Amino acid sequence: MARTALLNVMTQAAIKAGRSLVRDFGEVENLQVSRKGPGDFVSAADRKAEEIVRAELTKARPTFGLVMEESGEVEGSDGQHRWHVDPLDGTTNFLHGIPIFATSIALERAGEIVAGVIYNPVMDELYTAERGRGAFLNDRRLRVAGRSDLHDMVFGTGLPFIGKGDHGRTLRELRYIMPEVAGIRRCGAAALDLAWTASGRLDGYWERSLNSWDIAAGILMVREAGGFVSDLQGKNKMLDNGDIVVGNEDAHKQLLRLLKQAEAPAQG
Repeated sequence: MARTALLNVMTQAAIKAGRSLVRDFGEVENLQVSRKGPGDFVSAADRKAEEIVRAELTKARPTFGLVMEESGEVEGSDGQHRWHVDPLDGTTNFLHGIPIFATSIALERAGEIVAGVIYNPVMDELYTAERGRGAFLNDRRLRVAGRSDLHDMVFGTGLPFIGKGDHGRTLRELRYIMPEVAGIRRCGAAALDLAWTASGRLDGYWERSLNSWDIAAGILMVREAGGFVSDLQGKNKMLDNGDIVVGNEDAHKQLLRLLKQAEAPAQG
């Protein structure tokens, strides 16, 4: 697969940050860790990875803006382009020695996500996508899963934790979805949930209250792999409201239906 210059910049930044994370992952017990909030950690490794990504992207495209998990938003003089950067998606996994985490980088141009990279350094899996050019895993073309029967499908999701999210609503959603599907997985890294949906490992995925850096690259990845992406109302407002539902056409439609049913008792 021939990559554009921009995608090469993103790929190099993600791989460099990922290698730094893997080195720190081997020393996880010695990391300096601070709390951003209950159950929400930020580590020295996280900040270092973000500095690596920022340096690589800024060196290549100094006029582009940035939206970053740790450092916030930096306006660019370009006015049309913004990078969305999550240097370590799956921080809690990382700090507990669970080898499921990734670096995610997306490029937004005039309000549209046009390129995305998600790198899983432990498995050395590099997911890439450019608008109109397809999605790839280590240069192998990706397609979403082809299953059409809900009973055969496995879905990913996120679960709220201490001080975060609507626990009651989540339990209600699970009560409606669990009896209908082959399984539900909570992997702890939204970017990888989306990449795994694009690659067909998961049939679909839903979650609420995410940030742009969590999902921007994955949204493009799923769409370029032939999947459907919307918010929980079936609209294209994921980056605005942080809610997301993805899957192949059947999985996406059925998941939206079940989520709507789960909302009904609360509205009644």
